[in-house]
Amino acid sequence: MKGVDTIARVRREYFVRRRTIKDICRELHVSRNTVRKIIRSQATAFEYERETQPLPKLGPWREDLDRLLLANEGKASRDRLTLVRLFEDLCGFGYAGSYDAVRRYAQTWRKARGAATATAYVPLSFAPGEAYQFDWSHEIVLIDGVTMTVKVAHMRLCHSRMMFVRAYPRETQEMVFDAHTRAFAFFKGACARGIYDNMKTAVEAIFVGKERRYNRRFLQMCSHYLVDPTACTPAAGWEKGQVENQVGLVRERFFTPRLRFKSLEELNAWLLDKCVAYAKAHTHPELAGQTIWQVFEEERAKLVPVAHTFDGFHAVAASVSKTCLVRFDNNKYSVEARAVGRPVEVHAYADRIVIRQDGAIVGEHARRFGRGETAYDPWHYVPVLARKPGAWRNGAPFRDWVLPAALEGVRRKLKGALDGDHQMVSILAAVLTDGLSAVEAACTEALDHGVHSADVILNILARRRDPPPALTILTPDALTLRHMPLADCARYDSLRSGRRSA
Repeated sequence: MKGVDTIARVRREYFVRRRTIKDICRELHVSRNTVRKIIRSQATAFEYERETQPLPKLGPWREDLDRLLLANEGKASRDRLTLVRLFEDLCGFGYAGSYDAVRRYAQTWRKARGAATATAYVPLSFAPGEAYQFDWSHEIVLIDGVTMTVKVAHMRLCHSRMMFVRAYPRETQEMVFDAHTRAFAFFKGACARGIYDNMKTAVEAIFVGKERRYNRRFLQMCSHYLVDPTACTPAAGWEKGQVENQVGLVRERFFTPRLRFKSLEELNAWLLDKCVAYAKAHTHPELAGQTIWQVFEEERAKLVPVAHTFDGFHAVAASVSKTCLVRFDNNKYSVEARAVGRPVEVHAYADRIVIRQDGAIVGEHARRFGRGETAYDPWHYVPVLARKPGAWRNGAPFRDWVLPAALEGVRRKLKGALDGDHQMVSILAAVLTDGLSAVEAACTEALDHGVHSADVILNILARRRDPPPALTILTPDALTLRHMPLADCARYDSLRSGRRSA
């Protein structure tokens, strides 16, 4: 088949220079039929495609190869076989041809299958404040020199494309609540509708169509923020394509190369700054001439106002051991001694643990995310010390306990006394009734006078607890004395002398 350059010369010679077909054939060494075809078709290029591809050796094994390719396509990407392996399997059936024939056929098969399964989509448009999309991703970072996989919460406003990204050590329900609370605080409002996938922290059961049974606490959060939750069809990520694309964008632009931070708090502060910087530097994909940040500022007026934050905790019932410990998420947390023997309710937040019993807080700690860790509050064990003062020296909760300066000074001075442990326990027990500030002030006064015994400190506390002197009573004018009484001891002498004479 002649190239386009030859076709162009033939056309110019015939139509411009008015040369005969015979002269053109003699000069360009082209057959008469070819020249006639170029002139009559008015085409500037000819392409030849073989109607049927002969497969002299692969033909008998074509159905087997189709079956192997189809089965391999249905496997997960990490489990798929290479073409070399498929070629070896085909040879096991009796195929005696070359690998190149198998490779060429597989490429043609994949192109044809891709064209057959190609899916078209309808572009979506959202009004300001109409909807947001939420999703999770897993990223690898270095926190304080340790490589760890963090769970990154992604939220995106569908109209303005404004993004919010925050990293967490878990992907649990309380993390979902915290991500929504912080995102709505950053956006200064919520949207009328939230688009989610069927995550277990939100959806308990999937029914036919769009019907879902949502988690009770998740529904409470949506009700609090006046959000109507919408779950996507399973395995239909295009229904929340904006946040799916955001996951790839954030991974490429924010988490590559691998990030290094001292703590998650530093990482999250950096991520928030990056979200704002990206929005201010990039134009909106649909509204030309405006950045994402400018469109977001306009959309803020259409968002649903947030009056107050949702109390986003995950509640779990637990029991208290005799050592005043409650187990949650493979870690232990101490509670007040009075909670021993009765069940408690653990309220797990994204960053802290609050333990309640009969509605009252009996323990509160910063949340631990390791395994086998124990969080002690030494004040929880002070009532136990009153009965068992010997545990003061070797008690695990009191190891490395940093007391206020005055109490620590008394502790050092009592350390060498024979009954120093008992005295220190008596002082600590007074905190339960008088308060830490009062005991610390009493210790400071005692140390200023050069004493440090428990009796002196408790005496100071008792004197401060005594009621103040009575107020002066104002006397009415009618009862006011006109002559103030004078002290005269001679009157008593006259009385004594009169008794002798009698």
